[in-house]
Order: sequence, then structure tokens, then C-alpha cells
Amino acid sequence: MGKLGEAGLAATAGPARTLGMEGECRASRARSWGLPAGGAGGDSPAGDAPLPGSISSSALLQAEVLDLDEDEDDLEVFSKDASLMDMNSFSPLMPTSPLSMINQVKFEDESDLKDLFITVDEPESHVTTIETFITYRIITKTSRGEFDSSEFEVRRRYQDFLWLKEKLEEAHPTLIIPPLPEKFIVKGMVERFNDDFIETRRKALHKFLNRIADHPTLTFNEDFKIFLTAQAWEFSSHKKQGPGLLSRMGQSVRAVALSMRGVKSRPEEFMEMNNFIEIFSQKINLIDKISQRIYKEEREYLDEMKEYGPIHILWSASEEDLADNLKSVASCIDKCCKATEKRMSGFSEALLPVVHEYVLYSEILMAVMKRRDQIQAELDSKVEALTSKKADTDLPLLNTWSQGIVLTEEIGKLEDKVECANNALKADWERWKQNMQNDIKSAFTNMAEENILYYEQCLATWESFLTSQTDLHLEEASEDKL
Repeated sequence: MGKLGEAGLAATAGPARTLGMEGECRASRARSWGLPAGGAGGDSPAGDAPLPGSISSSALLQAEVLDLDEDEDDLEVFSKDASLMDMNSFSPLMPTSPLSMINQVKFEDESDLKDLFITVDEPESHVTTIETFITYRIITKTSRGEFDSSEFEVRRRYQDFLWLKEKLEEAHPTLIIPPLPEKFIVKGMVERFNDDFIETRRKALHKFLNRIADHPTLTFNEDFKIFLTAQAWEFSSHKKQGPGLLSRMGQSVRAVALSMRGVKSRPEEFMEMNNFIEIFSQKINLIDKISQRIYKEEREYLDEMKEYGPIHILWSASEEDLADNLKSVASCIDKCCKATEKRMSGFSEALLPVVHEYVLYSEILMAVMKRRDQIQAELDSKVEALTSKKADTDLPLLNTWSQGIVLTEEIGKLEDKVECANNALKADWERWKQNMQNDIKSAFTNMAEENILYYEQCLATWESFLTSQTDLHLEEASEDKL
């Protein structure tokens, strides 16, 4: 969540709230007719040596990724040397821009004061002649001065959340935007309008908005503010604004062309980052798969165990001498069933959503890295064009000079854009890793505590039954002696 102290600090930053502002990232540099700094064959701003405290070895990155056994049948997925949960295993990057410094201060601020509270609740079904959809109520309470009121209430559907995510990615291409729950239902899962599914999606949408509100940059995004405050007609009008269809198609074609072209030399720190993402994606997907399998087997075990209680009750009706004992066994089974249901509820609500959210995060990280590469590829293509113009002696000198001036200006702007994108990603990367470690550590720790409590409860239940049986046998033996 944003904090009152943070809001004051961010206010002093002025335009620096938005990473897209060129003024924040622009560095004064002298340019000549030679290859500009950051050009092909030169030292790019993105290719500077890693800053103090940054990760400098891909081997270290790999060691910090979830250390799992590749054999999916082996449920002991963590090795003894796994260091993902070591909070000191990652050293934060030193801030390289005013905004990076703001982000760092925000991240280290331990104050519990908040100035933006968001709640997603009360899903409501809507049926029209064309479609059926669900809307969710969003209540926002805030003390920020840029809001017209201290409380807002709006209703939004899933497509509106999707629009917000796309706008955030458009405005901040190298920031790590929180994931949305999947739009389509996986085969074999619950129905689209099943109550359990709607509730699961509501929780995910609630987390999505609060993740954005927590972010030191995204929380001040204008589209985010409009999403939280605009009434239906106003919001619908705002969504229609923006680039036209042809412009969007042109941007898509350009992005595809740049992605096909690729980058010639990705800076080392981003190579290490990309290696981390690939390994993390493999491991978190494996954990997700194993967790889902464990939950499924636990559900089958519970369904089978529920049958034994009634069976023992029926059995007691035909065994007069064993009736009390059989009823006691049925009671113990019933208590164990309730304990198992409670444990599985914690498993499905606390662990599974966290693991799956980071599966989605792994996909987002890959997309962020791809967008960063596209920005660098655009710069590289301009540098190559300038080099080609200078080398082409057949063109008139005046024409070559004028085209070179235009390309040099474009290169300067792209250098600033690359530097801004790199600084944004580096700052957000450290923040995301810290959150990831905390979330996964907390999820597995809580699950371990739930398991311990579950086994203690079941053990106490059966020990109590055995103790009562022992005492009964001792009493019967004493009576026989008398």
C-alpha cells in the first residue's frame, strides 16, 4: 500500500513519479558524427558494469532459484542448499536515478501508515441478450490530495481489469505489472459461473489492485486512478480514448519486427536476469504441478475416509459386544475428517494461489524482458542506419549530413529511452524478488505449521481413544480378579 510518508516523498519528486518522463532519465552527453555512446560496437548505457551490490554471477542467480529435483515423482522438491528463502542472498542494486532512490526509500520504509485502501467484493451476475458476465464492486478509501473525495465505489468487470493491465504495460513497459487471473477456464476445472470460481477470481482481482496500490510508481498512474474512481459512463468514454486501430496495428507490426530482429548484445546484468527468469519459471511451474497433484490426492483421501465413519456405525448395530468401541472409532474418524478438511482449506487458500500467482509472474517477467529488448533493438537499428549512411559515399554530402542529423537526434532520444527502461527494470526487479521471497516463504511456512497442527490433532484423537480402551481393559481385568 502507499504510505502517507511515501506520498509526501513522492510529491517532492514531481514529474519523477512516472518512469516514462524523459527528463528523469536523460543524461547530458556530447555527440559527434562518430558512433554515439550506446551505439553498436560502443558502450551502451544499458551495458555499464554492474553497480555495487548487484548480482554479478549467473551461477549465483541459479543457486538462488528454487532448488528442485527435476524428477516430478519426487515430492522432496527442495534441496538442503536451496537459498531462495535466504533474505540476505540478494543484494539490492544501488539507485541510479532520482526515481530509483525514491523507490528504494519507499521500499525500506517500515511505517504501517497507508493512504490507499482498496476492497473488491460483492460479485454480481449480469445477463444481456448478447452475453452474461460478472461485475465486482470496488471500494476505494484514500487520504491522497489528488483524489476528489476520500471514498469511491464503482463496479468493474473482468475486461475492465484487463484494460487497466494493458494501459499499465503501455505506460511502463519495463515495470513488473502484477498478474491477472486467467481469462479462460482450464479443462476439468470448475464452471465459469460456479460460486467457488467467482470467489477465487474475486480474491485474485483484489490482490491485483492492491499489488498496484503497493507499487511506488504504478500507484500514481492516472489510468489506475480513473479505474478506481470513474463512474460507468465516464469510464466507458475514457476507455474509448487512445490510439486508433491502424496505429495499434502499426505498433504491433513494429514490435514483431523488432522482436524477430532481436538484440545483438544484451548487457550482462540482463543476461543474468533472463537466466534467473528461465530457471525460476521451470521450478515454480513444477511446484505448481506438484501442489495441484497433492491437493487432488488429498481430496480423494478425504472422500474415502468420510465413508469409514458411517460404515463403523452400521457395523456397531450388528456387533453388540463391540458397539461402543466401533462408535468410538467412528467418532475418531469424524474428527480426523474435520481436521483434514480444515488443513485442505488452508492448502487451497494459502499455498495454491500464491504458487500459481508466481507461475503467472514468470510469464510476465518474460514479457517484460522482451519489451526491454525491443527498446534496445530499436536503438541498435538506428545506430546501424547512421553507420550505413556515413559509409555510403554515393549519396550527396548535404543529403548524408541532413539525414545523419535526424538519425543522431533519434538515437539520442532512444538512448534516453533505453536508459530509462533499464533503470526502471533494475529497480523493480529487486523489489519483486524481495516480495517473491517473502510471499513464498510465508506460504510454505504457514502450510508447514498447518500440517504440524493437523498431525497433532489426529494423534491426540487416536491416543485418547487408545487410552480409554486401555483403561477399560484394566477395569475389566480388575473385576475378573475380584
